[in-house]
Amino acid sequence: MRANTDPRPKTIFCDIDGTLVKHRPPSASAAEDFDLELLEGTIEKLDEWDRTGCNIILVTGRRESAREQTEKQLAKAGIFYDQLIMGLGGGQRFLINDRKPNRDGDYAHAVNLPRNQGVKDVKI
Repeated sequence: MRANTDPRPKTIFCDIDGTLVKHRPPSASAAEDFDLELLEGTIEKLDEWDRTGCNIILVTGRRESAREQTEKQLAKAGIFYDQLIMGLGGGQRFLINDRKPNRDGDYAHAVNLPRNQGVKDVKI
């Protein structure tokens, strides 16, 4: 990935389950009261992104009806963010973005991680 010289803040879309916290099997109810198990380096990486001015948008397949419970779980785990988008479902996800006419290269990038590896080694 080439160096970004754009002074505007980066926006990071980051999944929750299996990316920031340990994935729970689908049989676990989203409305169930349980503590999230942080994956190694989660808080440190979120802090790094926040310190560099990134917008952190969490995304999840959890249903919108589980928003209140999810927000409580995230707060209890110490996970902070700028926005939370829910109800994405479990299928493939695509980010479609335009290329800036006065810039070389792509402005949209994707990072796919093995489940429960965490974001500690992600370079943005």
